[in-house]
Amino acid sequence: RSAEGMTTAATTGFEAVLEGHLADLGVPATVPALACGMVGARQGWVEAGYVDTPARLAGIAAGAVRVPGIARNVRILPGIARRDPAAPDVIRGEETQILGALAAHDLETATLCMPGTHSKWGRVAEGCLSAFSTFMTGELFAAVTGHTILAHAVADAPDDEDMEAFRQAVAAVLAAPARIANLLFQVRGGQLLFGRGAAAARETISGSLIGLEIAGGHVADGGELVLIAAGRLARLYGEALGVAGLTHRVIDADAAVLGGLSLAARSIWPSRT
Repeated sequence: RSAEGMTTAATTGFEAVLEGHLADLGVPATVPALACGMVGARQGWVEAGYVDTPARLAGIAAGAVRVPGIARNVRILPGIARRDPAAPDVIRGEETQILGALAAHDLETATLCMPGTHSKWGRVAEGCLSAFSTFMTGELFAAVTGHTILAHAVADAPDDEDMEAFRQAVAAVLAAPARIANLLFQVRGGQLLFGRGAAAARETISGSLIGLEIAGGHVADGGELVLIAAGRLARLYGEALGVAGLTHRVIDADAAVLGGLSLAARSIWPSRT
């Protein structure tokens, strides 16, 4: 895993970043490469467009775009679009996690939760992604804790997690989602009036936003609930789903994306399997 994101790659050059890592791994130029995510966005290396829902592996792999003008055969997978005027939405990157999860765990009917800066909730029916919704939970957390009066509340918060504050916040917002703005301001009131600490403030904000996402994202008739996540996000969302009384299975996000890339690569280059 590298820390080089879109900004670094755009400055250094996408090809230079890729070839630098492949050289470190000893991968010859004759070996093709497959990429997904924001590298295929309009601001990325080459725009890869979108496949419409309902989406299956064959459609996604067939939509892969080859990067022109370079020696190596590099393809970029497209995203997925929900072209519903009432609820337009796009996925770019998470579709690969979905592919890997579907194949590795034999999912036919399920609701998928994929936490992140822009969390995704997807509906899988008959082995394909039929619908999905995006929640700006991670970005909202960054905005609230960095650019509102609550930035002072979380300043210098220790690494220790206050999971009790987190669970209480999830429960409060699940009980009254429409009061989210009021529940968030109670973080400041709690510090001023009762001396509550920065860790409790941080986890209350996190729990409130994740609880709000779960209230809007969960589909009661969506089959098995599957959380595709890793690390801290897997832990926090697992706790929040437990507070909501939702049983779920956890699939490692990194393993899912690697599995999805592998499946798509075998479809694009069958002679190399």
